[in-house]
This record gives sequence, C-alpha cells and structure tokens, in this order.
Amino acid sequence: MLLSVIMIIIAYLLGSLSGSFIISKFMHLRNPCDYGSHNPGATNMLRVNGKLPALFVLIFDMLKGLLPVYIAYRLAISPFYLGIIAIAACLGHIFPCFYHFRGGKGVATALGTMVLIGFDFTGLFICTWLTTVFLTGYSSLAAIVSFLLAPLYVWFIHPEFTMPVAMLSCLILIKHSSNIVRLSKGLELKIFHRGKQK
Repeated sequence: MLLSVIMIIIAYLLGSLSGSFIISKFMHLRNPCDYGSHNPGATNMLRVNGKLPALFVLIFDMLKGLLPVYIAYRLAISPFYLGIIAIAACLGHIFPCFYHFRGGKGVATALGTMVLIGFDFTGLFICTWLTTVFLTGYSSLAAIVSFLLAPLYVWFIHPEFTMPVAMLSCLILIKHSSNIVRLSKGLELKIFHRGKQK
C-alpha cells in the first residue's frame, strides 16, 4: 500500500511537468499557452509552432504517463492501483502543481499510461484517433471517440485492465466537456480543414 502511494505521488509530479512549456523554452519558440487555444498540449503546439515541436511535446507527454506506470508494473502493483497511478499522472498534466494548476486535457499522457496494455490495444486506439481526425478534422472529437471506445477495446483484449481504463477514460471525457459544448455549437477549432488551405 505504501509503495502504491509513493508511486501515485511520483506519477502526479511527473505529470505536472509541462512538455509544451519545457520544449518551447528549449527551442526558443512561442509558448502555446499564450496563443491558439491556450492549451499546453501537442495539438495546440502544432497550431502555434509546427510539426516537429508538436511531435516532441507528444513524446514528452506520453513518456511522463508511461514511466510511472511501467515502474509500478515492474514492482508488481495491482491493476487497480496501476489505474490510480495512471489517473494521478493525468491529473498532474491537467492540474500541474508547477504551473499554477492550469494544464491541458491529458490525452497524450493518458495514452502513454495505456501503452503497456499492448500493441494491439494501442494500435486500435491510435487508429481510432487518426481515423476520426482524418474524417472530421477535430482533435478533440478524436479524443472523445477514442476514449469512449477504449474500455470496450480493452475488455475484448485484456479484460483485467477494463476498470483502470474505464476510470481513466471517464477523467478524460469529463475534461473534454467544454469541447463537447463547442462541438455542438460548431465553435470548436479544427487542426486542419480538408480540401482547404489553412
């Protein structure tokens, strides 16, 4: 139990590191928190600073979710607490203690926490996200659809992780409630427009 609590704290602190802020400082780029959607995630970094910085942010944010869950898995912590550790990493990204508790949506960090479930699950998740983005142009809608389907995917592939993934999906979907409202009103920002030059 003590080990699980320690890993939960470590996961939250790692999650609180902002890949967007760190990379924009290191590469002398505009801070995406001041532009676009003002979100510190990879999607807004793409809008503000381009593909390569966005890729670095995506990898950074995934790793800060992957590392604490991987360490906890190697320490034989139970699937339930692995789910809590994953949620702690995402809460760190969403409410970072190092940045006045103003963070992002937690999508990349959540994906990082789920990579260890397996390439089959991860592949399905990424394909769902990419397909939705390609068809609609909305990154937020892709995240919503992917996390709605994630518990179903994992139930068929690795059912022992259904509860942790469902808990994580609920957190991400709640965080996207404002996006759902904007989508319903046609006010959500797209990451690209099919057939149009942006």
